[in-house]
Amino acid sequence: MPQTLRQIRDNCYKARERMKQARNEHWAFGAFNLDDEPTLIAVARAAQKHQAPVLVEVSQGEVDDIGLDNIRDLVDNIKEQYSIEAYVNLDHSPSIQAAKLGIEAGFEFIHIDVSQANHDDSDQAIIDATKAVVEYAKLTGALVESEPHYFGGSSNLHKEDIDYQEIKKTFSTPQGAKLFVEQTGIDTFAAAIGNLHGKYPVPKILDLDLLQQIREAIDCNISLHGGSGTPGHYFRDAVKIGVSKININSDMRVAYRKTLERTLKENPDEYSVAKLISKYVVPAVQEIVESKLIDFNSSGKAVV
Repeated sequence: MPQTLRQIRDNCYKARERMKQARNEHWAFGAFNLDDEPTLIAVARAAQKHQAPVLVEVSQGEVDDIGLDNIRDLVDNIKEQYSIEAYVNLDHSPSIQAAKLGIEAGFEFIHIDVSQANHDDSDQAIIDATKAVVEYAKLTGALVESEPHYFGGSSNLHKEDIDYQEIKKTFSTPQGAKLFVEQTGIDTFAAAIGNLHGKYPVPKILDLDLLQQIREAIDCNISLHGGSGTPGHYFRDAVKIGVSKININSDMRVAYRKTLERTLKENPDEYSVAKLISKYVVPAVQEIVESKLIDFNSSGKAVV
């Protein structure tokens, strides 16, 4: 059922206050991608078991497949069914118009990332697009997130090693972060400190000293994208420094696919794939989500 503007504004206000609380209390919201309903159920069960608040996020691909209003309704229905604290994040929205539609649909978190559509967008184009979304988000109070340049990788299982000498060229800097926040008025800065979209053969290495410098340079929220494949101790230290949102996708997708492949092989005569997904895949994805909630120090932090 569609929400009223007042309900949307109330939800966004609560989300905004809870992000402040996360930073002050040194825990982070896990932002988990919604690929389908079983994935959402896995996230909800993990959140319920650990009494942890979560963000359910979708990028443009999921929006195209499922629809903004259907996503909003799915999350709202699951929130009620499992009695959990959950918000919706529009991740890597590729255009101002797409971000506006997410705001109008009642998403509490909006990530505007025009560099996803055009990796070579100018600094000024990114700033202008971000400012436009920040201004429009005043309609509901949604929190707006952005970064000043393209963030590499993809939400997939990569076979190549990580070329840190190359990705260091795109690391955030304290001065750059401060200037971008001042120019755009964003609520959340997506920091690049060694985090990278996707899952790789080698663990990711985060520059926590750089993160500390960025934290000291800006006063808004900080998020980490590309959290999959990162040793948990980095997350535990990052939330102590002041990160309040961490994105996870590839770890869940890999668990989903590998479990489904194994389950289909072990059950060649079962043609109710949905039954197999419910019995085997959902618990496997839930286990991944639970481990992240512990690393993010968000267990027991839910306010329903």
